[in-house]
Amino acid sequence: MTLEKLLSYDWGIMAPEFTILIVATLLSLMDLFMPNKASRKPLALVGIAGVIIAIVFSLMQIGTEPTSILFDTYRFDSFALAFKLLFLVATGLILLLALDYEGKTKWEFRGEFFYLLLTALLGAMMMASSADLITLFVGLELLSISSYILAGIRKTNLHSNEAAFKYVVNGGIATAITLFGMSYIYGLTGATNLYDIGEALTNPVVEQNAFLVIMAFVMLFVGLSFKIAAAPFHMWAPDVYQGSPTPVTTFLSVVSKSAGFTLILKVFLITFLSVQGWHNAIILELQPYIAVIAGVTMVVGNLVALRQRNIKRMFAYSSIAHAGYVLVPFVSLSLLVFKMTWFYLLAYLLMNIGAFAVIQFVTEREKSEDFTAFAGLYKRAPWVAVMMGVFILSLAGLPFTAGFIGKFGIFMSSLGTGHYVLASVMIATTVVSYVYYFNVLVQIFFRKGGVDPMRPSIGLLIVMIICTAGTLLFGVYPSAAYEFFQGFDMNELFVK
Repeated sequence: MTLEKLLSYDWGIMAPEFTILIVATLLSLMDLFMPNKASRKPLALVGIAGVIIAIVFSLMQIGTEPTSILFDTYRFDSFALAFKLLFLVATGLILLLALDYEGKTKWEFRGEFFYLLLTALLGAMMMASSADLITLFVGLELLSISSYILAGIRKTNLHSNEAAFKYVVNGGIATAITLFGMSYIYGLTGATNLYDIGEALTNPVVEQNAFLVIMAFVMLFVGLSFKIAAAPFHMWAPDVYQGSPTPVTTFLSVVSKSAGFTLILKVFLITFLSVQGWHNAIILELQPYIAVIAGVTMVVGNLVALRQRNIKRMFAYSSIAHAGYVLVPFVSLSLLVFKMTWFYLLAYLLMNIGAFAVIQFVTEREKSEDFTAFAGLYKRAPWVAVMMGVFILSLAGLPFTAGFIGKFGIFMSSLGTGHYVLASVMIATTVVSYVYYFNVLVQIFFRKGGVDPMRPSIGLLIVMIICTAGTLLFGVYPSAAYEFFQGFDMNELFVK
């Protein structure tokens, strides 16, 4: 590639990614030259500033025409921008959580967390903007490898060691399956660009090997199902969520999961629906299998959560159940698939990060992750208890919360497309989830615990207030989010 060609690209469309890359590099250099005994918390402030700048750049890009650079491997469009904004907001809130997190081994000296979190964010952002299997895989692995290290960052903690080991082993297997599927796709089509793959699938020779095409995409879906912790590929999630530091658990449950759904949306919809041909029907043929995975994921997540006493394991299975809910629009494939998925991920971002902020606040001070550590929280920190109540009600899908609007939209989309069994499973498992969610509320409001007042730090309080306000605002006035989303033309995704 010549210098003239490089200079001809519109590098401005990568301003958010360049910002995160520069800040992550700056944080690593600052950490290297800071004294060993110095607190690393200022690194979090620099990281938050970098994320805010990246958000500003992203907002400035709204309305920009779709653009491709680097031989169409990187593509800027409304789809990428909408989901990158979710990743950036979530990571900014998680960095605020990390400001307060101490852990049992002096977290303040662990500066690696802050720039590894940003490199993981960069991987997720690259996945949202990739239009080629190669760059998709690079983004996926940048996110995954950073996450493996983050899960085991407490080197002397046995639970953290176990979490990292299980995450690496299961992640390696999922990566192998994903690559195997990609190799079949490349072998059949001779292309790695997603749009070129869609065009190549119309070739009569490829149509004669339809079975291999389906097998390749099934393997790709199986590999990506690990990333979103869908059953039966969920076995890593409970141990990793429990063993990781709470900010890392929050990142894995929100950003990493959302990135996985973004990748599934992009790969399957572009390759199967961007060009008319026989392969359009493959999506319909795969619907029953995706419906089974969605149903099993909802059932397993909610039923096993009933038996958990560790609050982080309980939320791990809750996260698995929510992955099943978000898979439902992939089955119904209504015209609102993008809107329903984006809004639910936004609601999940707010209620889950808020809940983990309260979990971190309570477990750090009580030195226990048992859900009984929340006993009497209403007497000790009334406003924190009320905010946790809002998050729990939203996760349970009760009215006047963002979680209710998200679930209701997904439920109606499944009914509208005739998937009555899946809609019934969704309703039944949601009712089951009330048991373990309300168990936490019982501990907070109706059980006796400590008597000393507790006050959250400024960082935690800001996260709780932002998440509570968002959860209630989008629950009472969801049009605010939907009108914002209307500014993104999702049809751009299907135009090369």
